[in-house]
Amino acid sequence: MIYFLEDDNNIRNFVIYALNNTGLSATGFGTPGQFWEAMKTEKPELLLLDIMLPEEDGISILKKLRSKSDTKDLPVIMLTAKGTEYDKVVGLDTGADDYVAKPFGTMELISRIKALLRRADRRDLHTEYRRGDLYLCPAKHIIRVDGRDITLTLKEFELLCLLFENEGIVLTRDEILTKVWGYEFDGESRTVDVHIRTLRAKLGNAGKCIETVRGLGYKIGGGND
Repeated sequence: MIYFLEDDNNIRNFVIYALNNTGLSATGFGTPGQFWEAMKTEKPELLLLDIMLPEEDGISILKKLRSKSDTKDLPVIMLTAKGTEYDKVVGLDTGADDYVAKPFGTMELISRIKALLRRADRRDLHTEYRRGDLYLCPAKHIIRVDGRDITLTLKEFELLCLLFENEGIVLTRDEILTKVWGYEFDGESRTVDVHIRTLRAKLGNAGKCIETVRGLGYKIGGGND
């Protein structure tokens, strides 16, 4: 089940119709109050969340979801008219897994939803990684720095796992977009840069293991500390 919290009736009804027609079960809500009431009886597999809402804005809602144990890992895609890099960073820092600016293409949105659901369902990683003070256990979804648990969004988590799975190998932005987002991204590749920036910030000094290879992409430096 996918929940869509959007106060514009036309957008909400169109997206719900499109999702249901592609085999995805979806329900829409026009107000945060309706959304929170529904959350009491059924948790969705993914949430499409607008920022500008009556009663309560999307950022506030996202913060509440990330603070609760039963919704802290809920995949969330922000759908909003705000499309500047600053707004993206705010959304990602708050815990959004992806960000789609209006107006958006329906097929691209559906591709992003399916890709995020696939990544959220993946449970086949069993390797542990250590790099200095950083400890990563993909199977248990554990990221620690100096013994302290670090909270990452699903995209940040998948990005970090991908980099460690390919330790010492330079991954281009296009490769990262395809493998993490699961679709051929035909827009700007700044999406990867924004996620790398927020990931490094959350990891602190341990984030230095993520190296920028100018003109190419990113990698985890070879060798262990």
